[in-house]
Amino acid sequence: MKRTLGVSLLLGMLALFAVSAVFGGGSGDKGKAAVDSGQFKSRTLKMLSIWDNTDPKTDGYLITELSREYGKTVSGFDLDYEYVSITELDQKIAVLLANNDLPDICVFESGSRLKPVIATGQILDMDKTFRELGIRDCLDEGAVSLLKNLVDNVGLYDLPLGLNMEGFWYHKGLFQKAGITSTPKTWTEFLAVCEKLKQAGITPIVQGGKDQWPMTRVLNGYVVRSIGLDAVGDAVGGKTKFTDAKYAAAAQMFADMAKKGYFVEGMNTIDPSTASAMLMNGQAAMKYDGSWFAGNLNDPEQNLAGPDGIGFFNVPLVESNPAGGTLDDYSMNCGNILMFSSKKYDAAVADWMKYVFPRYGDYAMQKLGAFKGYKITQMPANLPVYTRLVADTLSSAKGSFLWFEAKMPVRASEMAQENISLLYNGEMTPQRYMEILQNSLR
Repeated sequence: MKRTLGVSLLLGMLALFAVSAVFGGGSGDKGKAAVDSGQFKSRTLKMLSIWDNTDPKTDGYLITELSREYGKTVSGFDLDYEYVSITELDQKIAVLLANNDLPDICVFESGSRLKPVIATGQILDMDKTFRELGIRDCLDEGAVSLLKNLVDNVGLYDLPLGLNMEGFWYHKGLFQKAGITSTPKTWTEFLAVCEKLKQAGITPIVQGGKDQWPMTRVLNGYVVRSIGLDAVGDAVGGKTKFTDAKYAAAAQMFADMAKKGYFVEGMNTIDPSTASAMLMNGQAAMKYDGSWFAGNLNDPEQNLAGPDGIGFFNVPLVESNPAGGTLDDYSMNCGNILMFSSKKYDAAVADWMKYVFPRYGDYAMQKLGAFKGYKITQMPANLPVYTRLVADTLSSAKGSFLWFEAKMPVRASEMAQENISLLYNGEMTPQRYMEILQNSLR
């Protein structure tokens, strides 16, 4: 991601913390449905999602609840919510695209997977749609810039379901037990922290490696800091190659950390929820994760470390590489996204949009304490502790970079994740790992 995007992101994120006066009370008429029910025939909207919509911590639940509220304002409306496993999502969408039969609303992934969907012409241009509906200003500009960048600026064809920063969450009590008095700012200091924790009998790092991507995020941290903020994009675009020595050296760093015992034993079999619990209950000292983790941390039943027991630090710098950015540059993403069928877009969908999305930022903050990529017009006076930590950190960001698979073609993304366990276990050499990535670009 170009560093100029960091300015847009910063401006957008700062807008999140402004008082309602800055936004002039939000977008559109938020007190009632945008179109009177007598002016169009309401209908059932179909939504395909990867979340159980009974789980109050998910966007599926938020959308379902807002849709129920909307249904009270019009007659004949219902939301037909279909769940599909995230591992089955790509195949499901491919079949629907082949039949030109996408449902009204789909959850999908931003970036490389979305580009071929855009090319089919089967999903809405959301920038144009929201401008026509008069609700374009409900979107956070940082999230918009990020989503456009992920598809090489061909346009805005999706809506965010998050505005997240990533980095290392750490257990303050375990740091103190190991005699660590400050968080690492350089990779050398980071490795020293890992060693000190290990010598104190404390597991340095836990990741939910069963889902694969939590391990590639750690690898990406060193790739970016040791090569440059655009390292992965440069390789995918042909400016460099994954087989260049500097990429293999980054994979070697990950493999070496595993060999030294800096990762929890059996990390590739641990699911993300278990990994989170291990950090919060003091079984491991650090975990790379996103700002969405604040929701877990704010829950006293989950977070046994308490309201001041977990801290956060950015991916440490590699001293010899100024191209790796500064500690004001954060890995950022917009989570999964929403896309809408252009074939099935009509007045009923438009009216639902005008009700739901101008409310989404406030609703998510009130229900989850989460930033979703929409402007917040009524910031709660007393934010939960970890939500405030996220807000303060986001407000300090001056630049950004992308996660490992963000701009990879689908095959390369699959190879990056499928083989990370082999790299972790020592069953694949760093050189071979990068060779497979490079070959997958053909």
